[in-house]
Amino acid sequence: MKKINWGIIGCGDVTEVKSGPAFNKVADSALVAVMRRDAAKAKDYALRHHVPCWYNDANQLINDAAVNAVYIATPPSSHYEYALAAMEAGKPIYVEKPMALNYMQASSMAAFSTNNNIKMVVAHYRREQPFFKKIKELLNDKIIGDILSVNLVFNKTALTPAELTESKTAWRIEPAISGGGLFHDLAPHQLDLMYYFFGEVEQANGVAINQAGLYHAHDLVAGHILFKNKVVFTGNWCFNASPGGEKDHCEMIGSKGKIEFNVFGKYELILTSNDGMKVISFDKLEHVQQPMIEATVNYFLDKRENPCSGEDGAVVMWMMDAMTSK
Repeated sequence: MKKINWGIIGCGDVTEVKSGPAFNKVADSALVAVMRRDAAKAKDYALRHHVPCWYNDANQLINDAAVNAVYIATPPSSHYEYALAAMEAGKPIYVEKPMALNYMQASSMAAFSTNNNIKMVVAHYRREQPFFKKIKELLNDKIIGDILSVNLVFNKTALTPAELTESKTAWRIEPAISGGGLFHDLAPHQLDLMYYFFGEVEQANGVAINQAGLYHAHDLVAGHILFKNKVVFTGNWCFNASPGGEKDHCEMIGSKGKIEFNVFGKYELILTSNDGMKVISFDKLEHVQQPMIEATVNYFLDKRENPCSGEDGAVVMWMMDAMTSK
């Protein structure tokens, strides 16, 4: 392949700004087809984003000769089915997070990719953003010494009655569709960053409960990870916090200082080291997935290594399953 011609399965909200437009902004890449089960919405997306072809059947998109790579952006319940269908057709895939409903599905997807030599990338896109690459650089350069522990707190207020009935929100708290609750929707970003920063995991465990009873999925998760390099991670996710009690904070404690940042807010970190305290900021990205899409295109064109393999994505699913006792 000299150019990656993308087809998107599931052109919903995530593809409007975060990812979709970036496929046409990356070199050697073009968005040539989209699919959504609602034909009117698929056509509307194609017209608005100047995509030449649209479908309401995923198999038609997968078998479109003009499409040589597939982006799977549906809810997690259909990732496994569409991933295997695309790979069976010989087409590399870029699949949204969480990559599947559970570790069993994720590991099966990764094994199929490896065994059949079909490339797969999981959309843990923060890995390629300049802000998080800077954090990794600081860690690798031991600016704060040896990393001892990481503490993450993520609190959000409960969903409103209106949000509970909105289609774009409701599926995220239905375990049969999302794999869990809002933890499964948001924590993959945070947990993948920890894996990206610290490497192989020795053990993971946790507790997941439903405190508010607003929906079936858990709304509080507390988890621990011990990495093989002896870094200890502690995370607490609460989706029933009081108004004004929202928090997104990660603190990395080293032998010579600390790094503080949030994962979903502004691109700003606070570095405390032997040289004092310093704030490092990065500009907001127009399309948050564009750096990862660029890396994926270059990987598909054999110009670089895989930015996030199926095996990597499966590790994140394993950590989530361990924390929620799946």
